[in-house]
Amino acid sequence: MARVALSGALLCRSLAEAERVAALLPEHVRLTRAEPGCLRFDVARAADDPTRFEVEELFADAAAFRAHQARTAASRWGRETRGLRRDFTVTGLPRETGP
Repeated sequence: MARVALSGALLCRSLAEAERVAALLPEHVRLTRAEPGCLRFDVARAADDPTRFEVEELFADAAAFRAHQARTAASRWGRETRGLRRDFTVTGLPRETGP
């Protein structure tokens, strides 16, 4: 099975919004790193832009990545950051096939 990687940035509209994200991050990072199949999960504020958070994720396989996405969507983090712009690239996910 192929590993799944996500790389990119979470972009806040204001410094106040970025501070709210920063307050939510420790719990989100802790919960994610404890997930089965999470190999790496790093989120850091960009040095040159305090409203930008650089994100690097690595999961053992597509199932672990999808489980993370589902858990995150249902979490406080997911609810409170739903409207933020995300500029992510995901590699390693198998193509979905339809009818």
